[in-house]
Amino acid sequence: MFVSSNTLDAVKGYFYDRLNPLFSASELRQMFFQVTEHLLKLRKEEVLLQKDIRLSESDLLNYRSVVKRLLAHEPFQHIIGSTYFCDLLLKTDHRALVPRPETEELVYEIIHRLDVDKPLKILDLCTGTGCIALALKSALKEAKVYGIDISETALTLAQENQEATQLDVHFFLGDVLSDFKLQDEKEFDVWVSNPPYIPWKEKTSMAENVVLFEPELALFVEDEDPLQFYLKIAELGLVYLKKDGLLAFEIHENYGDDMVNMLKGLHYHSIELKKDLQGKNRMMFAKK
Repeated sequence: MFVSSNTLDAVKGYFYDRLNPLFSASELRQMFFQVTEHLLKLRKEEVLLQKDIRLSESDLLNYRSVVKRLLAHEPFQHIIGSTYFCDLLLKTDHRALVPRPETEELVYEIIHRLDVDKPLKILDLCTGTGCIALALKSALKEAKVYGIDISETALTLAQENQEATQLDVHFFLGDVLSDFKLQDEKEFDVWVSNPPYIPWKEKTSMAENVVLFEPELALFVEDEDPLQFYLKIAELGLVYLKKDGLLAFEIHENYGDDMVNMLKGLHYHSIELKKDLQGKNRMMFAKK
């Protein structure tokens, strides 16, 4: 046996000891509660009251498996199979990027700028898990929301999340960089995108849980053209957005000034570069 006893308290000690080099105490505490809810269906309050509960050999092996996967740098959200995003429980796995807290900030900033009771038309480009589109639909009940992605597997995941949340969002396949068409759909109120924006040269400095387990297609752009997605989306926005329609991006922290200049060159107005809660240039807003 890899723990001193088969009590939940002993398993907690094993979990903390093995993972302490990789995670902070607060991260370990949060992960342990989530793993225990996932494996044993015990809520945090029950865990605190039932530290001496005894686990089966199968339960112990499941905890050991989680620890081994975390030590191999697999994203915690992949192991659990889900994550919360803007209060929505979304499925997460290798098919798309794990939704990030800074992307939640982008969603809240967009909502803050809109009339929540208006029947808006919104498009989320490079939708991935569908997190942005679904969160916007959840907050903007009267809006018609669409999501597009080049990856068929990502779209399948987005559709699974749509079915699980029962939110009326329409996802479809498309490549924003080439032969982009929206049939007769025009006059959008909002275009939003969290596209690939990390230059390949930065790959060696990135965390292993990202590089080893998340799709490169959703992460990286060519070193010599890091704004290629933003430029193309902004150009298309001139065709598909309404006058004064909102363009919203999550961006690379190092390219804020370049983004401002690019949008000015396309004659967008009300351009705003906004920092995230970590103080990094992370969000860009502009109007057609």
